[in-house]
Amino acid sequence: MTATRSARERKAAVEAGPLARVRIDLGADRQFVYKVACTTCLTKGDRPWSTYRPGEDNGYLAAMDRWILHLTERHPGAEAPCLAYLTAAQQRLQERREQRERAAGGDQTSDQPGD
Repeated sequence: MTATRSARERKAAVEAGPLARVRIDLGADRQFVYKVACTTCLTKGDRPWSTYRPGEDNGYLAAMDRWILHLTERHPGAEAPCLAYLTAAQQRLQERREQRERAAGGDQTSDQPGD
């Protein structure tokens, strides 16, 4: 049996901890879009910092990874159940960076002799 959107939202909010405000929307592709906002950090225009990134993966794992990294960088003393997955989130971040570098490297021509 599939969990309802509100049940998923409650579960994600518990995992994210007390500094988070979690909302799940339905994307254009009819997939769940997880939005985790920080209750204390603001961005430009005095908007709450959020894990939502237009045009990028905003599923549960991607949003929680962004949230975990935000917590460790901006709120080092904070506690939340999701912090148990810090090592895995850092590993996935490194893999995404390496994938982007490979993709960018494949599109560029080299000025090096012998290439």
